[in-house]
Amino acid sequence: MKSELAALALLVGTTAALADWPTFGADPQRTGWARKETILNRENSSTLELKWKLQLDNVPKELTSLAAPIVVDQVKTGRGIKEFVIVAGSSDNLYAIDADSGKLVWHKKFDVTATPSRKPNTLCPFALNATPVVQSGRPKTIYAISSDGRMHALSAVDGEDRFPPTQFVPPFSKNWSLNLVDGVLYTAISQGCNGVLSGVYSMDLNQPDHPIQSFQAGRPGIWGRAGVAISPTSGAVFGETGDGVFDPAAGIYADTFLALSAKELKLTDYYTPSNREWLTRKDLDMGNVSPVVFSFNGKEYLVGAGKEGRLFLLDTTSLGGETHRKPFYRSPLLINEDVNYAGHGFWGSFASWEDAKGVRWLYAPAWGPPHPAAPAFPTVNGDASHGSIMAFRIEAHDGQPALVPAWISRDINVPEPPIIANGVVFALSSGEDVRQADATGNGLGTAQRLNGSGKAVLYAFDAETGKELFSSGETLSSFTHFGGLALSNGRVFVTVYDGSVYAFGIRDEER
Repeated sequence: MKSELAALALLVGTTAALADWPTFGADPQRTGWARKETILNRENSSTLELKWKLQLDNVPKELTSLAAPIVVDQVKTGRGIKEFVIVAGSSDNLYAIDADSGKLVWHKKFDVTATPSRKPNTLCPFALNATPVVQSGRPKTIYAISSDGRMHALSAVDGEDRFPPTQFVPPFSKNWSLNLVDGVLYTAISQGCNGVLSGVYSMDLNQPDHPIQSFQAGRPGIWGRAGVAISPTSGAVFGETGDGVFDPAAGIYADTFLALSAKELKLTDYYTPSNREWLTRKDLDMGNVSPVVFSFNGKEYLVGAGKEGRLFLLDTTSLGGETHRKPFYRSPLLINEDVNYAGHGFWGSFASWEDAKGVRWLYAPAWGPPHPAAPAFPTVNGDASHGSIMAFRIEAHDGQPALVPAWISRDINVPEPPIIANGVVFALSSGEDVRQADATGNGLGTAQRLNGSGKAVLYAFDAETGKELFSSGETLSSFTHFGGLALSNGRVFVTVYDGSVYAFGIRDEER
């Protein structure tokens, strides 16, 4: 068995080779950029139409249902070379769907080998929560974490185990989208579910015994839905933490950007905003966002944010300088005038690309209206009282990069993380009721939020102007909770709470 595992591990590399959307946000840097897409573009995105819909049998747990989809292409089967949409379900399900026909190819139901010690609730549903990841090369393997914390390695062809399930994270912890670089799997944990401390975990698939390392963050959760982002140059692992204790001497860093070493997850650097105490006091977590890593003018940077409503541009080689308190760039307040901890601020993750002119762009999902004191955006596409996609150009001013406002999209009700392909930004209005308390301050539970939620809507926008190119209207049957999009070979894939999976493609496409 050990020799077989070692041979398999030698085939595990980065996730960017043949799979078209192998991980949340398309790549380990979480850019949301479909670099290889050749079909969808500005000229034809207005003709998008529903190609298929599939109803899956997954049972939601609290607000958690289907994870964001991923896509694996060039799967060699007895029926030819196929492209599969992979969807994880909260009730420990994993599904493979034919991307062309929308037919279910295989379904894996994970056996859960433990029992939670606490009762589930809205924040802790004890569910399969992390978006899986695809390993490229031969054989193609899908990695997923079941609710009991075990890592499963499955054949993309038929869903059979590549090797026995292995304990990766503590049972019934709340973990987030898997990342895979150089044969090492990563995930982040948050919210103290089942009594588990927050942190980042790694599993080295290159070693026969699959050694596991972790960075224990304590109470401050790392709950950006894209999980951690990883540098393509240094292999450094980046994440943002939420509210809690800030005590560097004890190794606890609330509301902080962390840089961890590859594999071993040793803290190598950090940046903490100067108003961290106020952020924690107002429940304006930084941990609700996953940063994005990219290059600009030959250097590597990351952008992150939080509920407060600011964007941070950091040099990945020195996040906060010698004091750990000096960011490369800190934006003015862009949203969240009301200092609302639930339905305002930046949430989820970003999208970033470099266009044909060499201009680097950033797209951010903003919850709530623009801040009245925010800098002017040259293009505003109507009212955005509920939320929007905010677009920025990254430009050098006096030799230093800065985020320059470009446009604000139309109004979007709770925007999910956007993605980008060939000059088109795709965004999803979640339709979810994200309130955590009513007008009198009483907390809202799962049933109340389900009752207050509507339907998700898929949009396509011109990446330079924010002009609306497409809207799915009333097509989608339900809302999304902490969802995301996938894009591959001219198709955009969406999952919603009621277990439905949708594929949108251009009209009169040739296959």
